[in-house]
Amino acid sequence: MFELPDNLLTMVYLVASVLFIMSLGSLSREESARRGNAMGIAGMTLAIVATFFADPTLALGLMLAALAVGGAMGAFAARRVAMTMMPELVAILHSFVGLAATLVGFATYLGQDAAAHTVVFLIEVYVAVAVGALTFTGSIIAYLKLSGKMGGAPLLLPARHAINIAMVAGIIVLGVMFATAGDTGLNFLLINTAIASVLGIHLVMAIGGADMPVVVSLLNSYSGWAAAAAGFMLSNDLLIVTGALVGSSGAILSYIMCRAMNRSIWNVVFGGFGTSEGKTVTAPDGELGEVRAVVPADVAAKLKAAKRVVIVPGYGMAVAKAQHGVSQITRQLRDSGVQVFFGIHPVAGRMPGHMNVLLAEADIPYEIVLEMEDINDDFEKTDVVLVIGANDIVNPDALSDRNSPIYGMPQLEVWHAGEVFVFKRGMAAGYAGVGNSLFFRENTSMCFGDARATVDEILKSL
Repeated sequence: MFELPDNLLTMVYLVASVLFIMSLGSLSREESARRGNAMGIAGMTLAIVATFFADPTLALGLMLAALAVGGAMGAFAARRVAMTMMPELVAILHSFVGLAATLVGFATYLGQDAAAHTVVFLIEVYVAVAVGALTFTGSIIAYLKLSGKMGGAPLLLPARHAINIAMVAGIIVLGVMFATAGDTGLNFLLINTAIASVLGIHLVMAIGGADMPVVVSLLNSYSGWAAAAAGFMLSNDLLIVTGALVGSSGAILSYIMCRAMNRSIWNVVFGGFGTSEGKTVTAPDGELGEVRAVVPADVAAKLKAAKRVVIVPGYGMAVAKAQHGVSQITRQLRDSGVQVFFGIHPVAGRMPGHMNVLLAEADIPYEIVLEMEDINDDFEKTDVVLVIGANDIVNPDALSDRNSPIYGMPQLEVWHAGEVFVFKRGMAAGYAGVGNSLFFRENTSMCFGDARATVDEILKSL
């Protein structure tokens, strides 16, 4: 088999690295996201092809078979998975990266002669296995929570912080023992894997459903560092660069999202906040309040008379698959001379950018999709706001009630608009399990029912 010269391999890896960096830059804007995806695909294709020809001793047939099976599974999943299921798909993909790093760690350790095990090499293996195992089990729990196979309420064990500290200390002590154990090091590596796996489960189990978007971003970062550690073990520069890119970008995104919730990353990871128990929302005084209920035809009449409309989408819109109907409403209103904009909260949905992807899928023009900080000042001059399946991101209590669990979290301040219509199935609380006084405000009306059916009725009336 042809062997790629080292200098040519380095050049190919360099080109692939540049493509990955350009891909990340392009993915930061909706207008260039398609180009960013294409550059990422091109970079990964280069990396895979170069790897095939990097070492003539590789089992080419086995690698091609693995590539074919993995590619077929990925293509099948991508075609079958609906946009509402994208967060859990991302979570389960992170678990694969963690599992791969763990297996590579064991294979590299067992595949080398004990005499070649330097301290640096052993540290690389140990860290890769620990981070990989934590990422694998944590991502599995995130997948189960996001897919609804497990409740979103946090598991708050007594002395949970002490338990976490004890497990981290145990991993560190075992690492020292592993680096000095010689031929018996495998036992310490296995114990390290078990502890890191339990730590990953416990960390994500203790995080409530309201914080799952940050968890997805954090796991993305973990998977990147696991890949980078695998790159060090394999002496693969491209894997190191790629892992570092994913790890650092995931960490930065997690920080941005935490800042959008006015909380620290430590509060998210260790706070244990957020449930999905579906509690009934009550009025601010604790009594079951009265709400103004309207029918879709009433909403349509208000939309016809409006000059400026803002639509705030949430996860409920994704579940109801109402985005295409919303797109049709948007086109009809804009054709009638109505200004229509979308307000996007950084943590709307179940993963970063979830709402942006849904709206792009429905061909909503990028220029009318605005982030929270760009649209909040405009609600006062907005005639009608449609809140479709959102709850915790339009809660005035977060800015006024110091006793609210989400106090201090920036909100889309829709209550400053002329009229607000909230599309919900019922009066259950949002994913954070927190009541919302917006529903009881004088300028708010509730339009109960399935969001897609409601949107279809509004379209008929328009």
